[in-house]
Amino acid sequence: MPAISIRNLQKSFPAFTLKNVSFDVQKGTIMGFIGENGAGKSTTIKCILNVLKKDSGLIKIFGYDHTKEEMQIKEEIGVVYDDLPFPETLTGSEIEKFMSRLYKNWDEPLFYQLLKQFKINPAKKVKELSRGMKMKLSIAIALAHHPKLLILDEPTSGLDPIVRDEILDLFLHFMEEEEHTILFSSHITSDLEKIADSITFIHEGEIVFSESKDVLLYEYAIWKGSQQELKDLPEDAIVRMRQGIYGVEALVRKNRIHSIFPTTRPTIEELMVFLTKGDI
Repeated sequence: MPAISIRNLQKSFPAFTLKNVSFDVQKGTIMGFIGENGAGKSTTIKCILNVLKKDSGLIKIFGYDHTKEEMQIKEEIGVVYDDLPFPETLTGSEIEKFMSRLYKNWDEPLFYQLLKQFKINPAKKVKELSRGMKMKLSIAIALAHHPKLLILDEPTSGLDPIVRDEILDLFLHFMEEEEHTILFSSHITSDLEKIADSITFIHEGEIVFSESKDVLLYEYAIWKGSQQELKDLPEDAIVRMRQGIYGVEALVRKNRIHSIFPTTRPTIEELMVFLTKGDI
C-alpha cells in the first residue's frame, strides 16, 4: 500500500488549474516532486494536507481518505515548509509548549535533544535565528511527534550548500526506519539527485512523468552534434530537440540508438528543460 495515493486530483483557480493529477508515493521511499515556480507543487501539497479543499479526485494517506480520517492521519505526518510558520516573537520553548497540545505522541525530550543536536538555543526568538537555524527548528518540530511521513515543501530553498547538505543528511537519517517516507518538493534538482528514489514532474498543473530516478537517468541520454549529423539518428530515438549556439542537442532514448553515437547522462534539470521547452 502506498504512503500517499492520488488519483485525478483537480483544483481550479481563476488563473490556474490542477488537471487530473495522479501519482503514488511508495512506503519507505523518498519521492522528489519537481516543477517550475507556479507549476502546482504547493497546491498539490496543500490539497494532500486538506489546507486547500480539492474540487474532485481521490487522496489517500496510508490507505485512509485524507478528509474522513484527517486527525488520525495528521498524527503520522510531519510537515516542513520553506519558512517557519510561527510568529517571530516566539521562542523554541514557547513553540514546544504549543505543539505539545496538538499531538498525542509529542516527545518533549526528543524535541530538546534535536535542538541540542542542531545547536539551537531554545530561549532564542524565531526572529533571532538565521534562515538555516529556522529550517532546523522547523525540522525538529516536524520530527518531535515521531511521524511516519514527512512532507517537505522547498525546505532547502535559499540555504547555502553546507547547510543544505547537513539538512539532506537529516532526511536520510529519518529514512533509516523502513516504514518512513518522504515527499520532497524542490526546485533544487541537485538535492533530489542525491537522495530521491523517484521523481514526479508537474508542469502547468499536469503530471509529465512519475518514475524511478534511476530509470529516468539511465533511460534517457543527451546527444550533441550538427544538423547534418542529426539526420543519422534514428527518428524514433529522438524525444525532444533544442537548437544551441554550436549545433543541436537532442534528448534521446538510450536503447534506441547505437553506442557509436556519443551521448552524456542527463541531469534531472536537463530533463525538465528538454521536456518543457524542447521541440518535438
